[in-house]
Amino acid sequence: MMTMTMADAPVDDGVVSPRAERPKRRTFTAEYKLAMVAEYDAAEPGAKGALLRREGLYSSHVVEWRRARDAGALDGVTAKPPARGRSPEQTENERLQRDNDRLRRELAKTQAALDVVGKAHALLELVSESADTEKRSKR
Repeated sequence: MMTMTMADAPVDDGVVSPRAERPKRRTFTAEYKLAMVAEYDAAEPGAKGALLRREGLYSSHVVEWRRARDAGALDGVTAKPPARGRSPEQTENERLQRDNDRLRRELAKTQAALDVVGKAHALLELVSESADTEKRSKR
């Protein structure tokens, strides 16, 4: 017979330690999803809940997988999705689009600056003309 003393009990020092390992999200293969949807659809109403509990699933999983199956998203799906590489033309096109956008912004800034300079020049001419007119009227 073993007895536990206070020395054997864990000590609560109030410090919360981070979890050693975080739970990992489960992933399901297309074959598993199709099998579960088929088994769920074939089950009696009382057995459907038992199936979900046995597999650790929610009814929303089955609903989502059924929609994917009906849309054809689960047909021929492999365990690993294919790599989504870009062709050199697509990469170059994206680079040129970014450059074009940058140059358009710079052009808009330059045009705004030129507009301000033009207005300042026109204002200075008006001030200059009015100063010349005042000098002539004083003579």
